[in-house]
Amino acid sequence: MTARIGVVTFPGTLDDQDSLRAVRTAGAEPVSLWHRDKDLQQVDAVVLAGGFSYGDYLRAGAIARFSPVMETIIDQAKAGLPVLGICNGFQILTEAHLLPGGMLQNSHLHFICREQKLRVETSETAWTADYTAGQEIHIPLKNMDGRYVAEERVLDELEAEGRVAFRYLDVNPNGSLRDIAGITNAAGNVVGLMPHPEHAVQPLVGTGRTDGLGFFTSILKKLVNA
Repeated sequence: MTARIGVVTFPGTLDDQDSLRAVRTAGAEPVSLWHRDKDLQQVDAVVLAGGFSYGDYLRAGAIARFSPVMETIIDQAKAGLPVLGICNGFQILTEAHLLPGGMLQNSHLHFICREQKLRVETSETAWTADYTAGQEIHIPLKNMDGRYVAEERVLDELEAEGRVAFRYLDVNPNGSLRDIAGITNAAGNVVGLMPHPEHAVQPLVGTGRTDGLGFFTSILKKLVNA
């Protein structure tokens, strides 16, 4: 049976079609999910795509967190459903308290769009198993509210528990504390990051590399072998 991976569209989502294409490229069946529908259509995993849900009013992801679909996602994520939050999706995951910390405006107060070098810090998650710890990858980055912050206690816990999933290399593009680009929950089924792996799955799109495809092949292998 082909694994089914859902991609949620909120008002203001921009990268849902790219995420659906990435799922298809990896070999899974992409399923479009609408923010007002609590039914996840029996998908095996969920991607919260990037964009500017609800115009980033109040805070990025703060309104989307209360969409009907998120009620189901929150419950099922706590029960083990794999969830990947990309950029705005990462912001929504922090607002929903599925991941700790939060997002502030970039320290330089400008929107940034660039190819970003990352270091994979852990392969022990549902979305990073096809990478190796310490591997360096190049992934497109585009955000205005991408500065990851958390209390020192939380940052220390993330470090001690191996829950920093990705770290910025060469340059910290947005002022994120401890160069954190992405994190995971303790169970490893929920991962959020600011860069956009869905823009790096085909040679003619994004960076011209396929460094982001590993996110989608990782979850596919986990689902197939489960």
